[in-house]
Amino acid sequence: MKAVVIGTGMMGPGIALTLAMGGVETTLLSRSAAAGERGLETAAAQWELLRANGLGRTPVAIATTTEFGCVEGADIVVESAPEEMGFKQNLFERLDAATRADCVLASNTSGLSITAIASRCGHKGRVLTTHFWNPPHLMPLVEIVMGAETESAVAEAVKALLERCGKTPVLVKKDTPGQLGNRLQMALVREAAHIVASGIASAEDVDLAARMGFGLRLPAYGVLEHQDVVGLAMGLAITEYVAGDLYNEPRAPEYYRELVRDGKLGAKTGQGFHSWPEGKLEAVKARRDGFVLSMLISASSKQGQ
Repeated sequence: MKAVVIGTGMMGPGIALTLAMGGVETTLLSRSAAAGERGLETAAAQWELLRANGLGRTPVAIATTTEFGCVEGADIVVESAPEEMGFKQNLFERLDAATRADCVLASNTSGLSITAIASRCGHKGRVLTTHFWNPPHLMPLVEIVMGAETESAVAEAVKALLERCGKTPVLVKKDTPGQLGNRLQMALVREAAHIVASGIASAEDVDLAARMGFGLRLPAYGVLEHQDVVGLAMGLAITEYVAGDLYNEPRAPEYYRELVRDGKLGAKTGQGFHSWPEGKLEAVKARRDGFVLSMLISASSKQGQ
């Protein structure tokens, strides 16, 4: 099987590594030879991290090219390009014309409509979203989002491929804003911002409550499993009591808007919900990746027992 991954930025190398660890002959398609080499270096560093922690399977070699014609022999093309609708539509129109009719065309978009992205394609049934969560070499989740005309057999085949590559794919049956994971995440984000704006708790304590409370048990069982465990009668009563006081406006909280208007854009500007002195961003990412690694290592050791 042959795959082409388009894009060597934040996500492309990790997606390519994932496919290569699944035994898929993978090529990174980049705009320049230098970008391609950087992509290969990133994928190599990601593999070394996994290897050093006893994770993943030895990948087949990843190739790199700047020649768009490489897609002609592909069985699947995964696009991980900028989140700009016009750009993606143009790209998928080109891919639709350049690839075999049975080649799967997948976008890594985290929110754009795959139905709209595929609108200029002649073979819309083979187009879908494969949204790898960041960082893709560590996070197990991949959301497979079906467009309005995506064929079920194509979605199921991609799900099986991702499982062979060691990922945990979920099938999103309707092309809807935010897909699945981000819809859940955005509900949490806007309530968290509302809590801070209302003076209920500080940003620091909101994040501590998430990390050290319900967030800590989420890897063990999910949101709806928890409701079943505590009992739906109790869960319903609590939901009814709290629901009316939650942030329910169909827009981002004003406090969030104020931060952006004031140029407080988060880690990149040194201030957002939190302050970000030099070195903190790297430390937070290291804490995140270290925790995910520890979870993966634990899961791997249990499977080997």
